[in-house]
Amino acid sequence: MQIDWTNFTPWSAAAGGVAIGLAAGLMILLLGRIAGVSGIVAGLLPPARGDISWRVAFVLGLFASAALLRLAGAARTPVLDIGYGATILAGLLVGYGARLGGGCTSGHGVCGLSRLSPRALVATAAFMASGVLTVFVLRHMLG
Repeated sequence: MQIDWTNFTPWSAAAGGVAIGLAAGLMILLLGRIAGVSGIVAGLLPPARGDISWRVAFVLGLFASAALLRLAGAARTPVLDIGYGATILAGLLVGYGARLGGGCTSGHGVCGLSRLSPRALVATAAFMASGVLTVFVLRHMLG
């Protein structure tokens, strides 16, 4: 295994993890809401009366943070090896899977595990096992 030292960014990754943890903690402490993105977005379709403003603010904050990083010169433009149609389809499938699984990987991993949720533990273990199996199959059996 080789480490790509030019793209190895442990400090920014650690800072991002701390920021996500703080945001999730503050959201549950101050608002009593779980910062699971798939659940927040799903709550917009259809929106419940009186429940839309914080959800819209959260989603806009996701886009605003990316825009601020770009303005600061810290954001990189991702290179897609597939077309926009496949990217949109993949996004829809991920969204459907997140709803089917009762939350996304970050929701279960960050918010669920921090609340000691047994369901989140099982979901996170399943996500991790699927990732390990996928890498094993792609690198050692097919690659």
